[in-house]
Amino acid sequence: MEKQRVLIIGANGKIGRLVCQKMAKSAYFEPVAAIRDEDQAPYFKELSVMHRLIDLEGAVDNLITHMEDIQAIVFTAGSGGTTGFDKTLSVDLDGAVKCMEAAESAGVRRFVMVSAVHADNRGAWEATGIKPYYIAKHYADRALKASPLDYTILRPARLLDGPGTGQIAIDSQSGAPLEIFREDVAEVILHVLPERRFIGKTMDLIQGDRSIEDELAGL
Repeated sequence: MEKQRVLIIGANGKIGRLVCQKMAKSAYFEPVAAIRDEDQAPYFKELSVMHRLIDLEGAVDNLITHMEDIQAIVFTAGSGGTTGFDKTLSVDLDGAVKCMEAAESAGVRRFVMVSAVHADNRGAWEATGIKPYYIAKHYADRALKASPLDYTILRPARLLDGPGTGQIAIDSQSGAPLEIFREDVAEVILHVLPERRFIGKTMDLIQGDRSIEDELAGL
């Protein structure tokens, strides 16, 4: 079976690194790490994962050239907690939209977006203290839904470091704590990416008491 070549946008982030690690060991995927700086490359070379320098604040045409041999895209990029809200707009929103435009032009149909829980709930944004972040995620999600791409949107709750549990819930209204391990988010990405039944789906992700396989099987 030919491996699916997947471009990981935001590969040097915590979720991005986990996705690359898992895909590097998989018989089904060939990850390509999109990174901002060549200084980030040694980590991916150690994994035997190819990398490409991609600037989300650059031109769409440049993004297109990096997608011409790609079969799917995972967008897990973010401006980070230490930058200003101007970077949130240019990376989390405009960078995401430019990737959608480039994917469409390059003929890449499959697009998995890592968003955030409550991105569709304006009433919850003010209390978070990072309202511009949620505005960016909200409108990036809306742009993806309006696009012709075969999308899946994952909206994880507060992200935790450490080994995943392998157990999730996709209902943020269940009363369970609104948190999830990054490793479990990465595992969900690998599960939903090749499955056409998840196209057009948007799902919240929190820790739960059912295995990832069983919880996703109920969709």
